Amino acid sequence: MTPGHSSTVDGVLRRSARRTPARVAVEYGDRSWTYEELDSAVSRAASVLLGQGLNPGDRVGAYGHNSDAYLIAFLACARAGLVHVPVNQNLTGDDLAYIVGQSGSALVLADPDLAGRLPDVVRSLPLRDAEGSLLAQLATAPAYDGAEPRGDELVQLLYTSGTTALPKGAMMTHRSLVHEYLSAITALDLSAGDRPVHALPLYHSAQMHVFLMPYLAVGATNIILDAPDGDRLFDLIEAGRVDSLFAPPTVWIGLSNRPDFPTRDLGGLRKAYYGASIMPVPVLERLRERLPKLAFYNCFGQSEIGPLATVLGPDEHKGRMDSCGRTVLFVDARVVDEDGKDVPDGTPGEIVYRSPQLCEGYWDKPEETAEAFRDGWFHSGDLAVRDAHGYFTIVDRVKDVINSGGVLVASRQVEDALYTHEAVAEVAVVGLPDERWIEAVTAVVVPRGEVTEDELIAHAREKLSPFKAPKRVVFVDELPRNASGKILKRELREHYAGR
Repeated sequence: MTPGHSSTVDGVLRRSARRTPARVAVEYGDRSWTYEELDSAVSRAASVLLGQGLNPGDRVGAYGHNSDAYLIAFLACARAGLVHVPVNQNLTGDDLAYIVGQSGSALVLADPDLAGRLPDVVRSLPLRDAEGSLLAQLATAPAYDGAEPRGDELVQLLYTSGTTALPKGAMMTHRSLVHEYLSAITALDLSAGDRPVHALPLYHSAQMHVFLMPYLAVGATNIILDAPDGDRLFDLIEAGRVDSLFAPPTVWIGLSNRPDFPTRDLGGLRKAYYGASIMPVPVLERLRERLPKLAFYNCFGQSEIGPLATVLGPDEHKGRMDSCGRTVLFVDARVVDEDGKDVPDGTPGEIVYRSPQLCEGYWDKPEETAEAFRDGWFHSGDLAVRDAHGYFTIVDRVKDVINSGGVLVASRQVEDALYTHEAVAEVAVVGLPDERWIEAVTAVVVPRGEVTEDELIAHAREKLSPFKAPKRVVFVDELPRNASGKILKRELREHYAGR
């Protein structure tokens, strides 16, 4: 590629730093960085990493909590030509060793409180808050002045969430992520005047690549939080410091269930983004009733596509509350049957993609790559319906559809019916092995008040055809989920099978 023609992830920051050098780019705790300061820190951090004996193309694990240092490390890897490997900070034991080992990470940047979990054979460097950490070395490190990476080079291995199988490392290039950033900016109406807060894990593609990086591209001031703490979020909104928030449905459910939700002054929140899993329609209706002026955006996709694929905008919700919207700027999508042929509008099928945002395949997994990329399209594993106007509705994950007595039941439809009962705080519906029904529709419920199994089954029968209603209801204190908010239905199926 001709010098000067490449577009890189770190180049997104460099351009903003030249355009608005004195504007505050990032705030974390008591630290803040202007765009010029952040760009300089990234160049110095790139030198620190290469000074560890790393070479372009080496993989670097990132095992840390949300922080400014985490962001600087990602951008420094991008600038130095290294491949960043974000690791869920909640992983331990074999799960942690698998990703570090499968990626072949030559170095792991780890927060000091997490470093002890790493296998003894893994070489690590403190990410922050320790003597000799990456952040501590910035003051004396020289600026990186090496060659700029090419747009077609790998910049990150995005490991899938692994809700149904071992995680796979989606190989993302600079080019794919920069395309995704532009898609996010245009579809989500991101602007320099927005005041976003980033509270979800930065190791997850949604928070990093749909919001934080695109917001850096447009020159906004970004607040990074350790976690989506309701008290902190509500305080920031009431103080006028935040007007844009992304959270998965589980977090929005938690915020809407807080006792102070009806009384706090949340009118300053202008943009609400949700995604990462399906938002129950009754919950969305409750949020819209409480905050009628708040603009809601439904963001849908998956790691392999950067991850944004479709968006339902604020003016598109009426009449299609369960839709995930239409494809974003650089994504083409179809709905196909098992043979890869288009199905008629209104007919469920697997949604498949073609896009410059797509990963190059899965790291060191040629068979899985060949299976996912068939006939020139990426097969998502999501069951969807497309309407005549180009709007998509996700019915279910293909693997989560329940075969009850030979009839297919979408778990989402049953969940939406149960969410209309006032005593249901959260619910996940799965199919469990059953001699009579093949799979019995089973609802795992976190109750909000007194309610019985018979009451909920009767309530579902009022909303659904009888064969779709749960055969069984299990009450639990909480649902298992990963750090991005996705409910781990695989764990529910494994735990309750045979019980």
